[in-house]
Amino acid sequence: MRVCPNWFDAFDLRGAAGSTGWAWSATTRAILTLCVALAAAPAVLHAQQKFPAKPIRIVASTTAGSQPDGLARFIAQKMSETWGVPVVVDNRPGGGGTLAASPVAKAAPDGHTLLYALPNFVISAAMQPSQPFDPIKDFATVAQIGVSTNILVATPTLGVKSVKEFVALAHAQPGKLILSTSAAGSASHLSGLKFNLTAGIKAVQVAYKGGPDSMLEVLGGRAHYHTGTLGVTLPFIKEGKLIALAVITPQRTPVLPDTPTLGETYAEFKRPETSHGLLVPAGTPRPLVNQIAKEVLRIVNLPEMKERMQTIGFGAAPAGPDEYHTILRGQHEAMAKLVRDAGLRAK
Repeated sequence: MRVCPNWFDAFDLRGAAGSTGWAWSATTRAILTLCVALAAAPAVLHAQQKFPAKPIRIVASTTAGSQPDGLARFIAQKMSETWGVPVVVDNRPGGGGTLAASPVAKAAPDGHTLLYALPNFVISAAMQPSQPFDPIKDFATVAQIGVSTNILVATPTLGVKSVKEFVALAHAQPGKLILSTSAAGSASHLSGLKFNLTAGIKAVQVAYKGGPDSMLEVLGGRAHYHTGTLGVTLPFIKEGKLIALAVITPQRTPVLPDTPTLGETYAEFKRPETSHGLLVPAGTPRPLVNQIAKEVLRIVNLPEMKERMQTIGFGAAPAGPDEYHTILRGQHEAMAKLVRDAGLRAK
């Protein structure tokens, strides 16, 4: 017995009572609907099974050998092992992340080109009103990976041991303390700026080329406090050359379990300002997005990946496409507000 009749057999030539021409019977319509679905199913299944059909490229706005680059390459390695195709990391630092995001926004929405979004993805959108892409409309969120652990440290010469003591000292000496951070527009710079604004601190803020340079200013006694990454400051904290006042993350870090979060003092810091995640061009079919997200979340939850992140003071915060979309929109709005409040705009 044939399930799907020939096309000519599917027509009811009798016509409706009192009418002329061809008419469709209810049974015929139901059969045709089923036949169309059955005919389309193999093509849809083939399209889904075909991914990935070629090497996958993860574009990252960071230099080779950096901590984010190491995480991106680990993810790429595990993806390659699962899918059996090369997965390469394409490093394109510079331009506040624009050099990396632009080619991804213009890439084919087929799941084979991804953006490893760093904090500069959100920061640049707030600092630079005109970009060659729309950070919301031109990308689809795949998965959040985690949060860099930034930290607020001070020189031991100040004699303070907590955020409360430091803020009291800063209020007693308005304009006297010097904050050193990474370059203007960096996560370090904006974290320090937000801390000063939230705590009502009037201080001299000096931005340097990078985190190590700005930290050395505190170690050398030329600055009094610093906001930077935990991975860079940790050795000096353990040696007592820097005082860890607070980590700028939602939860305390296992690396320094006795150091409070800045959110424990100021509610404005309870949510991460920025995070790391993966994006694809807008228009990428949702089944592909879900497939990639499932693999990324699997990798993030691997014991080896967790150990890697903890070693560099990176907090795992896995989130799927919808949750990451909500998180990223919130980060864009919060960062835009901070930049407006501070009167910052890229020249």
